[in-house]
Amino acid sequence: MTRDLAQVRQFFGERAAGWEAKFPDDGPAYAAAVDALGLRPGDRVLDAGCGTGRALPPLRAAVGPGGTVLGADITPEMLAQAARLGRRSSGTLLLADVAALPLCAGALDAVFAAGLVAHLPEPVRNLRELARVVRPGGVLALFHPVGRAALAARQGRRLTPDDLRAEPRLRPLLARSGWRLTSYTDEDDRFLALAARGVDGAAAYGRDPGGAEAQRQP
Repeated sequence: MTRDLAQVRQFFGERAAGWEAKFPDDGPAYAAAVDALGLRPGDRVLDAGCGTGRALPPLRAAVGPGGTVLGADITPEMLAQAARLGRRSSGTLLLADVAALPLCAGALDAVFAAGLVAHLPEPVRNLRELARVVRPGGVLALFHPVGRAALAARQGRRLTPDDLRAEPRLRPLLARSGWRLTSYTDEDDRFLALAARGVDGAAAYGRDPGGAEAQRQP
C-alpha cells in the first residue's frame, strides 16, 4: 500500500533516532546488495530514499574516491541521523523527493533503493523519474534485507496479490516505467530485484532535464 508524502515523512521522522538500533544486523545484507549492482570505480550512484544512509559506505567503497554517491530522502530526521552517524563522508545527503529529483537526465549509472517501492505514491510515474536520471543501460536495485514473506510476518500481516514487489506485478510495473527486470530474488533473508534502464530516451520520462535544485542537508 502506498502512502502520501506527509504520512511517509511523519512515519519515518518519528522513528529516525532508533532506526539503526532496531535493525542492527542488516549491514552485511546491504553490502551484498550493493555488490550485486556491479558498480565500477568512477560510477555515479544514487541511494533513493536513503534513510540513515546505511548503503552509503558500501556504495562509496564500490565507486571509489573518483565516483559520485548521493543519498536522497524526504525525511529531514533521517538525514540528520545519517549525518550524526558520519555517513556524509561517504556521500552527499540531499533533502529531496525521489519523485522529482534535482538531477539532469542520464546523470547516473545506477540507483539503489531499499524499502522504497511500498512508499511510492505513484509507482509508475515515480519509477519513471528514477529511469530519467539514469543513463541507458544503467541499473536499478530494489532491495529489502528480508524477503516479502518474512517482512509480512514481521509486520503482522498476510501477503496479498496487490503487493507491488510480487514478481507478476513488479515486472510489468518496471516495464511501464522504462526498466527491464533482469534478476529477481525473494528469499527469507533478502529481497533483491535488479532492472536495467531502457534505451528509449530521456524525453519519455516526462520531466524537464534541468530540474530544480534540492535542499542540501546541512
